[in-house]
Amino acid sequence: MNPFLEYLVQNWALILILVAFAIVLKITVFLDKKTIIRMYGLIIGVFLLSICVYIEFYLAETNQFKEVRLVLIAIRYSATPFIIGVLLLALVRRARRYILLPAAGLTVVNIISIFTPIAFGIDDATGAMTRGPLGYLSYVGVGVYSVALVVVLIRQSNKQASEIIPIIFLAFAFASGLVLPFVIGKDFSKIFCTTIAIGLFVYYVFMVLQLTKKDALTGLLNRQAYYIYTRRKTKDITAIITIDMNGLKALNDNQGHLAGDEGLVTLALCFRKAATSGQRVYRIGGDEFVIVCRKTSEAAMHELLDAIKENVAETEYSCSIGYCYSPNNEKTFEQMVKESDEMMYAEKAKHYAQTGIDRRVR
Repeated sequence: MNPFLEYLVQNWALILILVAFAIVLKITVFLDKKTIIRMYGLIIGVFLLSICVYIEFYLAETNQFKEVRLVLIAIRYSATPFIIGVLLLALVRRARRYILLPAAGLTVVNIISIFTPIAFGIDDATGAMTRGPLGYLSYVGVGVYSVALVVVLIRQSNKQASEIIPIIFLAFAFASGLVLPFVIGKDFSKIFCTTIAIGLFVYYVFMVLQLTKKDALTGLLNRQAYYIYTRRKTKDITAIITIDMNGLKALNDNQGHLAGDEGLVTLALCFRKAATSGQRVYRIGGDEFVIVCRKTSEAAMHELLDAIKENVAETEYSCSIGYCYSPNNEKTFEQMVKESDEMMYAEKAKHYAQTGIDRRVR
């Protein structure tokens, strides 16, 4: 078969997935330009890697062009850590480019292996690839990157099943790419790119769906998600915590809206860090936050309140907090919200009185 046609046959599913990925990126309005550019880079990178893999295996069958094969193997082993590193840059807030340094180090090792088989080589007699003393280093590097990606994504999520399951799926895709070559053999490398592309695309689709439920600034769940959840889970809600940021208007007026946004993001992080399983954090307005506690004990609620206060105390910002605890549906959800709001506004009034700030300058 013509090599070009053979490549298309082997990688047609991959090509369709990458084209679909590019189309979804084109119509996505939720992500910033930098993130979208990096995702396009991932698409191009996976596509080029699939070409390298095909050429490498094609040459292996003819046992020719040893030097070219060594270069292609070096590219294949170096590309995967970079792909996951770029994915970290694209998906993780405040990620820095220095996270690509380990991938760069692995690339150096792979380049050296073209001339000296410290990681891989090619047997002159059989044409088979051999592993050197550092033969598994690239697999270890990819594994470390994959674990880091999963851990960071879970940490910056709202720790709900709808967010954790897609992350687990992505982790499974990467894990299969690491483990199955040792189980199935080298032929799995022919579908490695397709495996990674499916993992990336499915996770991205899940991520876009989740963004419709998230506040764009803070990453917390938004007002729409709040209404949907509280209507569905009313009987399971045992506590409500309402929170207002103090001084947001003054911060916006005196230092600009970027400073106000930074304050909101900082407080949101404080709340997210404090919340545990069953405690969902929402931003429902400009400076208004709500934490809905599902099947949470009174002791656990107070632990959450203490953790929030400790986290906020470490920042330059402050907030007013109210809460209401009602086990066994003793109070309606509306009554719980009302009582929590009353406590929060009372604390806010006390804050104004203690600081001498004009109440109209919120």
